[in-house]
Order: sequence, then structure tokens, then C-alpha cells
Amino acid sequence: MSLPFRFCGLVAALLLSFLLLGGCDEKKTEPAAAAAKVRIFTLADTHADGYPTVLGDLKFAELVKQRTNGAVVIRVRNNAELGAEPETLQQTQKGAIQFIRIGTNVLSSVNPEINALSMPYLYRDAGHMFRVLDGEIGSEFLVSMYKDGLLGLCWFDAGSRSFYNSRREIRKPSDLAGMKIRVQDSDLMLDLVRAVGAEPASVAFNDLYAALRNNVIDGAENNWPSYMTQKHSLAAPYFTEDNHQRSPEMILVSAATWEKFSEEEKKILKESAMEAARFQREEWARQEADYRRRATAGGVTVTTLTDEEFNRFVEAVKPIYQKPAYSRFSDIARRIRETQ
Repeated sequence: MSLPFRFCGLVAALLLSFLLLGGCDEKKTEPAAAAAKVRIFTLADTHADGYPTVLGDLKFAELVKQRTNGAVVIRVRNNAELGAEPETLQQTQKGAIQFIRIGTNVLSSVNPEINALSMPYLYRDAGHMFRVLDGEIGSEFLVSMYKDGLLGLCWFDAGSRSFYNSRREIRKPSDLAGMKIRVQDSDLMLDLVRAVGAEPASVAFNDLYAALRNNVIDGAENNWPSYMTQKHSLAAPYFTEDNHQRSPEMILVSAATWEKFSEEEKKILKESAMEAARFQREEWARQEADYRRRATAGGVTVTTLTDEEFNRFVEAVKPIYQKPAYSRFSDIARRIRETQ
């Protein structure tokens, strides 16, 4: 089984050129000739100043400006200044916003097949995920939305989601039995929590700390930055690094905007995005490690699963992959797992 969408004509040509660009040696790229008129573009991001994706956006803009001798200027508009992700996504499709940083969960509204990349316990670790995304599979997904007015340029890290709770250490699925766990409002996440024996609970993110503190729920799941910045560690001091879901993010460009660039500029944009992605991933890892250290120093019980313990969770969620809603991802899941 191959990807449900078909690459033909323009999309096939895009994939070929995308793979070729990915193999270019950045050192051989000459700066674009200075344009008679500076062109200014916008990149939308919802996150706050200092957040790893915003730092990655800024690095991308810096590299593009430098390598085009100032002919192409990308202004980063973060802090949700231009609206929430669904709104800015639509505007990017129309070309009103030229670039966007966005997560795969929102992109699934344009391309449902991208949900395949966020299936539970799919990656062995972050390194495995980026070997997948920086290879053929990732390139296929980056160009797959061109028919919908978008082209992906690179993959950013958004960490992994893990369980945390106020009651006890979690080392196996049965330890979650009877717990009410807040999850995102998605069928996949609801199925995941039920598969490991817990009861999913619907709580607005802004109300989550109070719900944990008042024992309305027993736990939740998220990444290290969210866990620490939202002070959930004070109410739920048991954090299990089960890394059940990794949902990468992208920088995308409007397809209409992309066609306005010269071939030399496209090459610069692609190489700059890839370099910015490497920078962003390092920054994410640095901040994540820092939050983990703070949690441990603050008295949080951090549990790292052994391979045997991790595999118990993998076994617990196998029925999810057999459900009609997700079984169409089986070929992609197989290719991902086989990636070394």
C-alpha cells in the first residue's frame, strides 16, 4: 500500500526537485544577485518570544536575508499576532500570508494522511523520527499539500508527549487503570488513553492546572515545556517519559508565493529552512533538557522506561492500528519502523 494521494505531473516534479535540493551542499550556494527592489514577506507563528519554533523562524529569516544579499526579507510575526493556527493556515493557502510555522495536527485539516506521522509509539526516539522526516517519507509529505496551495520546506521539533499524574509512578499500562487523564480533543488521543487503561477527560488547557490541583482529574499528557511553564509539576509530580506521541511541525510557504521565486531563490529558501530546522531542533533539545533538570530539582519523580516497559505500551495500543480509521496508515507505519 502506498500513500493514499498520488503524485503526478507537477507534484511528481516537485518531489524530484525537493529531493535534489535536499542533497545540495550549502557551501556551494552563491548568494543571489541583489535585486533592484527588496521584497518583504511574512512568516506567521503563534508561539511566544524565545520559544524554539520562533527562534527557528528567526534563524530562517536571517539566513535567507543574508544569502539573497537582502533582496528577500522575511518578517516573523509571532505571539499569534496574525491569528490562531487554523486562521493563518487558510490565509497562507490563499497567499495572504506567505510563510507559516504550524503543527501537523492542524495541517491534518488540509491533508488527513499526515496523521500517520503522529500515531502512538511509532518512533524509537527523536533521532529515529528525524531520520524518517529528513528522508523520502518526509519529502513526500512536504510536497503532498501543493495541490492545496502549500509547500513544506522543513521539519521542526515539537518534542514528545508523555503522561504525568498526581497519584503514583507509572511503569506499565496497568498503573494507569482507574485514572482520569486529560487529553486533546481528538479521536486518536481518546483511543490511546482508553487503550492503556485510563479514562479520558475533557478539560480546557487553561483550566488544566486547577483541575489537577482540585483532583477533578488525576493526570494529563504533554511535553516538558508545557508541563513546566504551566506549573503542572506542582499538582502532578509523577512524570513518565513514555513518549507516546511525537507530532513534528513545519515551515510552509504558500504555493502561489513559491512560484514567484527564481530557481536560485528557491534553492536558498530550501537550504536555509533545512539549516534553520537543525538549529531549532538543537534549541528544542536544550530547552527540554533544562526543563527536565528543573523538574527533577523541584521534586518531580521522573520515570524513564526500560525497553521492556516501553514495549508493554506498544503492545497495549496495537488494536488502535487495526481500527478502520487508522489501518490505512499501516504501510507508512511499516516504512517508518523499518527506517534505521
